[in-house]
Amino acid sequence: MSKIAPISGFPEWTPAQRVVEQNFLDHIRRTFELHGFASLETRAVEPLDTLLSKGETSKEVYLLRRLQAEADEPRGAGDGQLGLHFDLTVPFARYVVENSGKLNFPFRRYQIQKVWRGERPQEGRYREFFQCDIDIVDRDTLPAHYEAEIPLVIGDVFAGLPLPKAVIQVNNRKILEGFYRGLGIADPMAAMRIVDKLDKIGPKGVREELVKGGVSTEAAEKCLALAEISAADASFADDVAKLGVSDPLLDEGLAELVAVVETAGAHAPGLCRAELKIARGLDYYTGTVYETQLSGYERFGSVCSGGRYDNLASSGTERFPGVGISIGLSRLLGLLFKDDALTASRAVPTVVLVALSADEDRPAAMRTATALRSRGIAVEVSPTAAKFGKQIKYAERRGIPYVWFAGTGDGDGGDSVKDIRSGDQIPALATTWQPAAEDLRPIVSGPIG
Repeated sequence: MSKIAPISGFPEWTPAQRVVEQNFLDHIRRTFELHGFASLETRAVEPLDTLLSKGETSKEVYLLRRLQAEADEPRGAGDGQLGLHFDLTVPFARYVVENSGKLNFPFRRYQIQKVWRGERPQEGRYREFFQCDIDIVDRDTLPAHYEAEIPLVIGDVFAGLPLPKAVIQVNNRKILEGFYRGLGIADPMAAMRIVDKLDKIGPKGVREELVKGGVSTEAAEKCLALAEISAADASFADDVAKLGVSDPLLDEGLAELVAVVETAGAHAPGLCRAELKIARGLDYYTGTVYETQLSGYERFGSVCSGGRYDNLASSGTERFPGVGISIGLSRLLGLLFKDDALTASRAVPTVVLVALSADEDRPAAMRTATALRSRGIAVEVSPTAAKFGKQIKYAERRGIPYVWFAGTGDGDGGDSVKDIRSGDQIPALATTWQPAAEDLRPIVSGPIG
């Protein structure tokens, strides 16, 4: 068989890493549900024109096309007009429009699915990856208090995981747009996209691009001054006022962002930080925007981001404004796996290995296993009736903490169970024995900070 060449950008975790991933998925799902979000799953494909209309994504979309498509089939017809979704917000918006008559508003949903992006694979960035989203949408209007609620949910998610401290950086695009309008900038959205590149090209590069785009040098300096404002409390509003720019939209955005920061601070001090350089690249955001960094991993950027959108979901005269945020789970895990920062206590769910004295004892061993499983204890029966020492070694290699030894063979008399870590062996009944609570499932540990 020829050597298999790996395909970059499509992560395949080890069994131990999958234990970590499943642990994270379970916790994220439980936390979302505790906050009243209902589960939703949408199809993997969307019409290509829908995907291409939501910002600068044309280079990232994977096209779906039949291998045996007719040679003369027009480009864009049939399956050729479908692309794999690059996020979960766009398909969610489409779902809301199509099913608005069946939904109760405000509609709170969570969605955990894989997405696909045709970008250059690099550390922490993949072409296929899990996203874990929450969104709240309403009909016609969406109160701003939901923008303050979203960080609280994410704060609870990260607080319950063995991760470094997470800080949600927040801004409001109304602040940026209103500030640029107040400066007389003709195209605020273009200026916003340039300032959003500050971390990549630096202040000098941003200044040059702004001036090249028709912004005066003085206005460009004010844009950079706004981008430098950062605060863990509402004091950022005073710092903006000192720049001497006024506009009604700016005032509206400042009030909304103050509410977000103060609400988050009351829930979990230090959870949110106002960073007025953040704009987010996708064009559909209209209000609060979020980017989340992990302490010690700031160089890798955001692992959880999102924002408010007013015009993404609409049908005729009906609008469905929303706000949401997405955890890039595969990105987060990939960065921490590379540093061996996340580990599982064992790579298998198995708690007990039922040993075999002889091959003919397998039916009795299976009955013992069934009795244990009926009480929620994960069990394997030994693959062979080798010497007990070899069966114990097998359990050690697998990370299985207990080995069960049959006495009479019926599983109810004379049986014993051995903790192979300590060597302790005690009499046990399959109908009553219970392992230590911490052994029921693999334990995930990491760089809590």
